[in-house]
Amino acid sequence: MDRRQAGFIAFGIIIFIMYAFGIHTFEAVWSFPSQRSIPLMVIALVGTGVYATIQLGFPQIKYLKHGIQVTKGVYDDPNDEGDLNHFRALTTALSATVGIGNIAGVATAIYYGGPGSLFWMWVTAFFGTTLKYAECTLSLKYREMDSLGKTAGGPMYTIENGLGKNWRWMAIFFAAFAVICSFATGNSIQSFTVSDQLYSEMTNIVGNTHFLTLKHQIWSGFEVSFFQVIVGITMSLVVAMVIIGGISRIGTVTGYLAPIMALVYVIAASIIIMLNIDKIAESFSMIISMAFNPPATIAGTGGGILMTMLWGIKRGLYSNEAGQGSAAIAHSTAKTKYPVREGAVAMLGPYIDTLIICTMTGLVIISTGAWRHTEFFVNITASSALEAKMAIESGIFQGRELLNSSLLTSYAFKQGLGSFFSFGDKIVTVSVLLFALSTAIAWSFYGNRAAVFLFGEKAITPYLWVYVFFVFVGGVAELEAIWAFGDAALGIMTFPNLISIVLLTGALKGMTKEYFSESHVPHQKR
Repeated sequence: MDRRQAGFIAFGIIIFIMYAFGIHTFEAVWSFPSQRSIPLMVIALVGTGVYATIQLGFPQIKYLKHGIQVTKGVYDDPNDEGDLNHFRALTTALSATVGIGNIAGVATAIYYGGPGSLFWMWVTAFFGTTLKYAECTLSLKYREMDSLGKTAGGPMYTIENGLGKNWRWMAIFFAAFAVICSFATGNSIQSFTVSDQLYSEMTNIVGNTHFLTLKHQIWSGFEVSFFQVIVGITMSLVVAMVIIGGISRIGTVTGYLAPIMALVYVIAASIIIMLNIDKIAESFSMIISMAFNPPATIAGTGGGILMTMLWGIKRGLYSNEAGQGSAAIAHSTAKTKYPVREGAVAMLGPYIDTLIICTMTGLVIISTGAWRHTEFFVNITASSALEAKMAIESGIFQGRELLNSSLLTSYAFKQGLGSFFSFGDKIVTVSVLLFALSTAIAWSFYGNRAAVFLFGEKAITPYLWVYVFFVFVGGVAELEAIWAFGDAALGIMTFPNLISIVLLTGALKGMTKEYFSESHVPHQKR
């Protein structure tokens, strides 16, 4: 059976399961088998990260300096096979990871799991760095050249070429879920966050009864405004104009956008942290203590440490994508004949994304007191379960509005920069726009490559049309539905990638030892 036939069968199975049992069937990888059990996804992700880290001798520490040197371009050889240099490959991957996860993802983790969830994001990032090294090195090792002379790589090629044809079925399912994940994680969540953020800004100006902001019920439980439709259409058009150019234009656009948007956001967050420097030690203490000892009221609800851990790891994975395998698709385009070299570059991703930017977002939310506008705070403070339920349903607790996603981060920035000006939240709005656009652009390439793996080059145009359509869908969809869909697809596509890493760890150890046993001279000195 060829890939095309297997691809149609895989999508048929997925659609049938969704139709017959609902999306919650796939969400089961993130759910608790019982109140005292750790979700399968947590065990798989952290367990594989720990295993690979020990087997490879802590590469996230040993080879970090080398990764920085490679990223600087000192080893770049324009004659090597590939599409992008090391820096462009990294920025393309970062464009998909440094984004909404840093703004809305961190906020959502704190909203449900409390400050302690940030600690588990760190854990995910630390061990995820090894996973990023592994998946990207292997993807470069087992990449192919397509009919157009472009690189074709990623976990689907690693599985099929590294493990053999008998494992093709696993490569097929990875690619199928990568396509689905590109529609949800890659663009729908991005356009939803933009739409939600801009809608909030517009209601502050004209109110929620204006013809633009007034929501109309389409069917039970689903409402949408003209403004959201306009945002969805606009986002679709912008993304469509960029992705038509292919990976070269994507690399060019993201090469400029990624550093600029990260710099603006980091500077603003740094200012807030410095203004609240007296609260930072307390914030770190709260993060550590609540990671392992959540308040008794939370533990009593059946959540406790497992709930905090779950939200930290879920949003950690969404933020840096380490172990998911998506970033490996971008890194496999790098111009190099040494797979390990690009693997070392890839390790920088989780450091930049989670350990730096996500941490700064979390500290801003905690140090400014914005975290008190969360469901978690309601649960640990309410005098009774009934009071907590009523507060969550009404969205108001102790006179404070409950804020989730990017709106929580916006509030934190507004509070944090209030001594300078009253529009600190606008920095988040601009960042959301830039982050979302960059992520949507980068993820179009991921899904594109997965579609080509399954159905060949003729699948590119239909895929892009569907991709653009889902950008619009995200702009008018509901928060819970979008995140549930994205989490489910993201989680399931992770399993085949993790299995391939475990099975190919021996080969990876040999490649690593061989590479670092050689002397590597900067290209300009040859």
